[in-house]
Amino acid sequence: MNFTRPTLPETGFVRLPQILSLIPISRSAWWAGIREGRFPQGIKLGSKTTVWRAEDIRNLIERSR
Repeated sequence: MNFTRPTLPETGFVRLPQILSLIPISRSAWWAGIREGRFPQGIKLGSKTTVWRAEDIRNLIERSR
């Protein structure tokens, strides 16, 4: 079996499924963390599309280590 760990781009935007593959929490826990200020705010691209800056997610992961 050839398994590769998900990676984060250096710059740009990432969507929630990619974030959750790196941070093992549920979707509802992610959204609750945003409301509580523990996780970075997303950027709305449309009514049903939200993205996050890769740099913000990278910083979140580094802070949690």
